Amino acid sequence: MRGASFLWKFCKSSFTFGLIGLTISDRFASVVHIRGLSMSPTLNPPNNAPLGLLTDDHVLVEKRCLTDYKFSHGDVVVFCSPNSYTEKNIKRITAMPGDWINVPLSYDAVKIPEGHCWVEGDNPSDSMDSRSFGPIPLGLIRGRVTHIIWPPQRVRKIERKFPQGGLTF
Repeated sequence: MRGASFLWKFCKSSFTFGLIGLTISDRFASVVHIRGLSMSPTLNPPNNAPLGLLTDDHVLVEKRCLTDYKFSHGDVVVFCSPNSYTEKNIKRITAMPGDWINVPLSYDAVKIPEGHCWVEGDNPSDSMDSRSFGPIPLGLIRGRVTHIIWPPQRVRKIERKFPQGGLTF
């Protein structure tokens, strides 16, 4: 009978901690494993090759910014791909609503509509971003990257930086 009591307490505790963990990761912060080189050298710099679970960057994604869509130029964000809702991407915001952006390989300029932003990878030669699919709705953003937390030698804060080129006005 004592074993059943222990098992019941263990299950209740596990369930409670699971719900608390789920709430924290859904509302406040989560950890995301970064794959690919589209944000290199900021994330997954080339010297981390070969790519793998132990050498890829893992980042802390804060979600408090989602309540009022508090984003600014240079923020690195995680968002759902406009082409596939289940696919998550990570890029840097280079233009906000009302900004004008030069379209690469074109003489056109685009005004970013309200409720949208323009995102680009730090490694343009290896990045599928707004240059391919246009401005993304702010509602697709799932959080802002604040820190690299793995591997240990790369632990640091992610700085906002404004990419060169692109923005016209």
